[in-house]
Amino acid sequence: MSSAANRREFDVIAIGRACIDLNATEYNRPMEETMTFSKYVGGSPANIAIGSARLGLKTGFIGKLADDQHGRFIRDYMEKSGVDMSRTVIDREGHKTGLAFTEIKSPEECSILMYRDQVADLYLRPEEVDEDYIKQAGILLVSGTALAQSPSREAVLKAVQSAKRNGVKIAFELDYRPYTWTSPEETAVYYSLVAKQSDIVIGTRDEYDILENAEGSSNDRTTEELFRHSPSIIVIKHGVEGSYAYTREGETFRAYAYKTQVLKTFGAGDSYASAFLYAYINGKGLETALKYGSASASIVVSRHSSSDAMPRAEEIEALIDSQSVNA
Repeated sequence: MSSAANRREFDVIAIGRACIDLNATEYNRPMEETMTFSKYVGGSPANIAIGSARLGLKTGFIGKLADDQHGRFIRDYMEKSGVDMSRTVIDREGHKTGLAFTEIKSPEECSILMYRDQVADLYLRPEEVDEDYIKQAGILLVSGTALAQSPSREAVLKAVQSAKRNGVKIAFELDYRPYTWTSPEETAVYYSLVAKQSDIVIGTRDEYDILENAEGSSNDRTTEELFRHSPSIIVIKHGVEGSYAYTREGETFRAYAYKTQVLKTFGAGDSYASAFLYAYINGKGLETALKYGSASASIVVSRHSSSDAMPRAEEIEALIDSQSVNA
């Protein structure tokens, strides 16, 4: 990161979804038979903001919260986690907080039942996005789910334009959730629009296939296309096989997945992004940033929640130091 970026008020400002995760406390059984759940803050950009703050980054959040008990819970939790919520808007039109029920049948078989109709975060309007706030950030973190519907879609596009105007780097976490979108073609249009304007793009191989609307695409094809535009760093995750970072200058870096006792699969992507950005912002280099992301993801999948499980830097560093990675 440049010295100018380091002088900004915030290291990262995230925009988009904040919801409630209700994670099953009864493992190895289907949701039909599950009777108890634990409540946490959820939503990819909210989780990334929380994870970044826990790592010591100066973090802000732009979003819209329901004027209900769950909305107040989210705001209180994020503020206590060190996230600036001063530009988070309260919905006054009766929209509710999104809910995500999680099922943990086994470490390999987890699913999420989402309630996303008429939820408050999708009603963030462009006029509720403050350019003066965005220009205080080193990085604007955009999550793909916020592009799924209007007016949230236009609010994010305004935020991207504001970042571009003010020299703020844009990190795009693809965060694809099929149940939010109308069609793969629609998804590809808006994912491609934002990815081409971003500086850093982070996603799984499957998510890049969605961006390209081309099943079975390759890392070479993806990077060749995106490097014709604004991105300078492209991170592509391959699950247990590890992750790659590609640079516009032609460099390639790889990190392997760290061994852990997996409890569930969700939350890994959000913890990966927050730790990757932490290492990148602190000038640790891309190879180390990939290791931080992989180690953080391994920690979170071994724990029950996503937001509550976000590790501190010393936990990530301890894991990296304590074991050799899977080659």
